Amino acid sequence: MNKVKLIECPRDAMQGIKSHFIATDAKAQYINALLRVGFDTIDFGSFVSPKAIPQMRDTADVLSKLDLSRTESKLLAIVANVRGAEDASKFEEIDYLGYPFSISENFQMRNTGKTISESIIILDKILAIASKTNKEVVAYLSMGFGNPYGDPWNVEIVSEWTDKLSKMGVKILSLSDTIGSSNPEIITYLFSNLIPKYSNMEFGAHLHTTPTTWFEKVDAAYKSGCNRFDGAIKGYGGCPMATDELTGNMPTEKLISYFNQQKADTNINAMSFESAYNEALKIF
Repeated sequence: MNKVKLIECPRDAMQGIKSHFIATDAKAQYINALLRVGFDTIDFGSFVSPKAIPQMRDTADVLSKLDLSRTESKLLAIVANVRGAEDASKFEEIDYLGYPFSISENFQMRNTGKTISESIIILDKILAIASKTNKEVVAYLSMGFGNPYGDPWNVEIVSEWTDKLSKMGVKILSLSDTIGSSNPEIITYLFSNLIPKYSNMEFGAHLHTTPTTWFEKVDAAYKSGCNRFDGAIKGYGGCPMATDELTGNMPTEKLISYFNQQKADTNINAMSFESAYNEALKIF
């Protein structure tokens, strides 16, 4: 059986909720349920400015309430700058530092307040921090499948940045369909060309989708050699800048269904997933 890594992203699902603050205990209860499912990694929180993402201001407190004694899942925290990386790296429980790097100058400025050239310097420092503290960096190539802001975008630009990040020491690169603009042709082209060329890198798919296009995107990525997929239960969350309000994260239940059909090994416990799914309904 082909082994597939599923990364569950409650952080991505929760961070855009502005109507109310989700209680720390409720977040911890939900993530503890996810830790029992068998996901490869849980993208559980972020160490970023509480002014920018107020919903994630209690990430350290949530971490203190997680039961990691009976899970094989690893924890990933998003960081946007050196200070965030330093804060996150103090916690032994965290395995991965996730850094959103955009090949769109406009989106990089909107997302982190930095230019691309400034972001590369920050990423280099984060890689050094991770190396010293026994963490790994997961770099997200935002706008990896297209660009709505008029910045130059083509598959050659994606390839050039992949090459630069590889030479910097990035070992895990997740191509991010930030606004749901990808199509099967672009997905197939990128993964089928990049994966064989950079055998030292693990490529992931952070795909945003509408309810009618999820299958074709997952199918194109998987059949092009991608074995790492980000999802969020019921597709909650996603980029608020997407033009279609139906565009959200890739629904985890769709991923599980697809890979069950493909007879791939996801390590998912069906009963535990059902329990976590019910917890998600309470949170959202």
